[in-house]
Amino acid sequence: MGLQIHDPLAQEQSFSASFHLQGTPEQGRLDIFNPLGSQIAQLQWQPGMATLQQGDRITPSESLHALLQQSLGTALPLEALFGWLQGQTVSADGWQVDLSHHAQGRITAQRITPPPQATLRVVLQRPE
Repeated sequence: MGLQIHDPLAQEQSFSASFHLQGTPEQGRLDIFNPLGSQIAQLQWQPGMATLQQGDRITPSESLHALLQQSLGTALPLEALFGWLQGQTVSADGWQVDLSHHAQGRITAQRITPPPQATLRVVLQRPE
């Protein structure tokens, strides 16, 4: 996945990572890996509680959205992402998704509002 954050009041941010997502929007786990394959973060959530682990540092929160905002620098519609990965057009406030290339393993989503704008690109790895 690639994420670009377009903030006119700050320097543009972007990063690329691979990820493994499991569970449901209500309870699950997101593992994030750097381009060399080392795990750089793990998010776990369940109703009323979420944790972000980065190395030895663990950050608890009552809000998964707050942890995503804190770790990525922008809000990410994780609930919608579950649907997008399945090729379902799930709406998310402020986001527009393009699933026209889902059959080729590509998803693009853009957050228009609220600022900062962001672009999320996902390339799916098909099981062999």
